Amino acid sequence: MDPTVIGIIITIAFCVLLFTGLNVSLCMILCGTVGCMLLLRNPLTAITFVADDVFATFTAYMTSVAPMFMLMGDIAAESGLGRDLFDTISKLSGGKRGVLASACQVVCAVFGAICGSGSATASMMSRVAYPEMKRYGYSDELSTASIGSGASLATLIPPSLPLITYGLISMQSIGKLFMAGILTGILLMVLFIITIQIWALVSPKSAPAAAKSTRKEKLQALKNGSLIKIMALFLVAMGGLFLGWFTPTEAGVVGVFGMVILTLVSRTFSFKMLMRAINNTLVMSVVIYMLLAGSEVFNKFFSLTRIPITLGNIVENLDMSPFMVIVIITLIYFLLGTAIEVLPIMLLTTPIFLPVITEIGYDPIWFGVYMIVIMGLGAISPPVGMSVFVTSVVCDVPISKVFKGSMPFMVTYIVCALIIALFPDIVSFLPNAMR
Repeated sequence: MDPTVIGIIITIAFCVLLFTGLNVSLCMILCGTVGCMLLLRNPLTAITFVADDVFATFTAYMTSVAPMFMLMGDIAAESGLGRDLFDTISKLSGGKRGVLASACQVVCAVFGAICGSGSATASMMSRVAYPEMKRYGYSDELSTASIGSGASLATLIPPSLPLITYGLISMQSIGKLFMAGILTGILLMVLFIITIQIWALVSPKSAPAAAKSTRKEKLQALKNGSLIKIMALFLVAMGGLFLGWFTPTEAGVVGVFGMVILTLVSRTFSFKMLMRAINNTLVMSVVIYMLLAGSEVFNKFFSLTRIPITLGNIVENLDMSPFMVIVIITLIYFLLGTAIEVLPIMLLTTPIFLPVITEIGYDPIWFGVYMIVIMGLGAISPPVGMSVFVTSVVCDVPISKVFKGSMPFMVTYIVCALIIALFPDIVSFLPNAMR
């Protein structure tokens, strides 16, 4: 049987299994393994092939980043520092609607800049932000979707692993890609905040307004709350990372150590609290590692079908205007992004599409950022959106609710893509200013 046909059949089977309620990690591992068996025509070879991928996922250096930052978030949640943080933000907001969800976007952007991992960002913010938004009466759809979508900012805000990978594959300056990602990430964050504010206006029950506070209460909250302390901790971790004092994993350790110090200073530390946080981190680390392993197995199967390469060759051979080429490539990246992680898509398709893009006159730096934005749209879309699934699992909210809430943010992604397509200088301004 043709590999492309096998790929289509297995993808349909995956969607069917997913909607029956089977665990998404098991769905990806099962379908990926069966697909590899059919393509390699040797069950033992396929199982060995899959086992190597799973082992490589569990032992990869980048996966060591997530647990430390998750523990940092769990300590903040269990000690009450997260509660203090959002109480302070609520009082400073002056009773405006949707402020907690909007603040979540800013924190996601900052945290994404520290760890560069969308999964770690989604997990930590789910532990810290979701309980507080729930306490203030936010709907599950808005609270979980704002976390899942905000976590995707980690793919654009430096140090972004997708930007680094694209730079290595395309031989482009990683420094220039980082500069291009900053303005685009800020633009997307602002658009997310606007989306949340519109949502709050259209559906006030989804984002109730907090009680108004006096100036004295605001100053008191700022003085006694954990906002300044946590911001200082983030600045230390991020500043040390950018100055080269420590690696992303070490930045996570610094964050955990700093969070423990904050709990000691605020007198909320206890060994029971610490053990609860460690237990939560261990459980969620296993869940996320299984999601990553399942994604890697399914990605490997998809690469064996050669579907991405086939799509690339079709586009390359079409005789059409540069604009239509971009439109078709956009659709391909969106469709691939709904089922595959960003990095495998980039590894498979960049060598195919980059020569086409440069030949029709587009800037490779702009294309790298645009491609990541489009794949970010796919990453919060059914059937497989990694940030959405992590958020659903950690928050214990049905995946259907999270995907439903993600719909407005999908529109926001499209708007962002259109803006940087029509005004490419937004992406290229900072890179061009570098010497």
